[in-house]
Amino acid sequence: MKINSEVALVGNQIILVPYKEKHVPRYHEWMQSPELLEQTASERLMLQQEYDMQQSWLNDENKCTFIVLDKQKWNDNGNNEIESMAGDVNLFFNDPDDLHVAEIEIMIAEPSSRGRGLGKEALLIMMSYGISKLHVNRFTAKIGHDNEPSLSLFNKLGFTKISESEVFKEVTLKFDSNNFTNLTADVTELHYPIKTQA
Repeated sequence: MKINSEVALVGNQIILVPYKEKHVPRYHEWMQSPELLEQTASERLMLQQEYDMQQSWLNDENKCTFIVLDKQKWNDNGNNEIESMAGDVNLFFNDPDDLHVAEIEIMIAEPSSRGRGLGKEALLIMMSYGISKLHVNRFTAKIGHDNEPSLSLFNKLGFTKISESEVFKEVTLKFDSNNFTNLTADVTELHYPIKTQA
């Protein structure tokens, strides 16, 4: 999505930056993991296919993607984005009948960045961005039955189950944006690329 191609969102523990070509090799490394492929319902791609996908996501106005940077690693590694990459967070506008509904996804791929609240903060910041900049009024999430950490996280944020598919082995959850007032996202929006220490 072009709208976020020059936006960085800085939180307490994370920095969200647009998914750029330079991020693709690390992202491709992550997506060789059978565990991540299963949890994200993704297929293994060749490196060139990942580059093509990055370009298509950049140009697709129905997809908003940010790379999640671990802010601690960012500060420790001299603001090196690649060394700070922790995962990604996405919004997909899949409903042609309602452009104010977005499916949200989060992946914290780096094991050293898991279990520290980065996923929760990334979701909150992305939801805040979706509501304020992209006019989202409802979020949905599709999560595999066996993905207990994600199910727990989304439930804690107030998402509720609307359906379950035995065929796809996943649960669909929803969250209405008028409930976001009960949540907070401490975020600063900066121009990307970031010129100063976040």
